[in-house]
This record gives sequence, structure tokens and C-alpha cells, in this order.
Amino acid sequence: MNVGETRRTPWIVGVSGASGTPYAAAVLRALLEAGQAVDLVVSRASRLTLLDETGISFRDAHWRDDLRQWLSQGADGKPDAFEVDLTGVRYWSAGDLAAGPSSGSYPAKGMLIVPASTACVAGVALGLSKDLLQRAASVTLKEGRPLVVVVRETPLHGQTLRHLVTLDDAGATVLPASPAFYAGATHIQHLVDFVAGRTLDTVGVPHRLYRRWEGELGGGSRPL
Repeated sequence: MNVGETRRTPWIVGVSGASGTPYAAAVLRALLEAGQAVDLVVSRASRLTLLDETGISFRDAHWRDDLRQWLSQGADGKPDAFEVDLTGVRYWSAGDLAAGPSSGSYPAKGMLIVPASTACVAGVALGLSKDLLQRAASVTLKEGRPLVVVVRETPLHGQTLRHLVTLDDAGATVLPASPAFYAGATHIQHLVDFVAGRTLDTVGVPHRLYRRWEGELGGGSRPL
């Protein structure tokens, strides 16, 4: 057994098929900047969304190159200044139900699903485990680890709301992808970073993604 591997305790990041791939990119960048290990699961549906929103075809066999290209792109599709270091990333195919995150004995700090589609929300709430993303989320819940579900859909109908309540009752944090405007956002990336920052706040990962509220009015009018 590789002793070093047993000490690695990653955050599992699941990317589902909802619109909002820039949110996932911002979360991944911030985790890596914070020196966190990441296990990445990209659902099959999310690849279509990623292609539509970024023009990037995400491929299992070339995931490093595709992920590097994705994380080097801002929310506006233009190159970002982020220098990509994928040393701490491990990728698992969504169809690999024998992957590490499918077992509770696999060490992990918790899981972030960003963005979370309503189909993904339903699958996790009902315990379907139809792919690795859903299975890893179920494992996270049963092991009592933090699970953050960044749901990205509007409007929400009653069935989805009931699924979200089920996840909340099970111990998950339901975090709608709802940007705020008090932090002085002047660019779409600022709004994306706010949601990514709030996602990381819930699990205690330090970051500098947005300007925090400090009790003074007028912050939204001051540029970042």
C-alpha cells in the first residue's frame, strides 16, 4: 500500500448537467489555490453543458488537458490569469461505480456538487446512485460528511423543493446559485466568485473570492 495515498483526504467535486459550469471552475480554482486535494467527477450530462457554455469537449482520456483549458477560462470565455497546477487533482469517470468515492472507506473531507441540476438533486434525494456522482453524494451523507448542493434552476416546482428538503433533513447544505450585489460586483466573474465563495464558506475552506459584508452601507457602489 502507498502510505502517501492513505494520507490524501480530498474534497470530492461533482459537476452535474445544470447550466453554471463557471461556478464549478471558480470552486475548483479556489480549492487548488487553497492547497486542497480534489477528486473530480464530471457527469455525462454536464459535458454537454460544458461544451455549450465554454466550447470545451471534456474527455476521460484527456481530462488533464481539458480541465487545464477549462480552469484557464473566465466566466466570459476569455483567458484567465489563473496558473493551473493539477498536482492535487484526481479524476474519476462518472460511469466508474468501482471508483474510490463510491465507498465509505475511501477518505474524503466531503463533497460539493456544483452546479446541481434538478435531476441530480432528485437522484441524490431518492438514493438512486445511478452514476458515480450520485453514489459519492449518497456515501457522503451516510458517512456524515459535509455535502453542499449548489442547485442551479429557476423556477423550482414542488417536487424539486421536496427533494431539497429531503437533502436538508439528511444533513446536506442546500445552496442556491444566487449571487449578491452588495460586494461591489462590476463583472460577471465577480458574481460567479460570490457563489463559489459562499460554497467554500460552508465547508470552511479559506479564499479571497469576494468582499465580505462589514456592516457599512454603500459597499455595492465601491469597485472591487
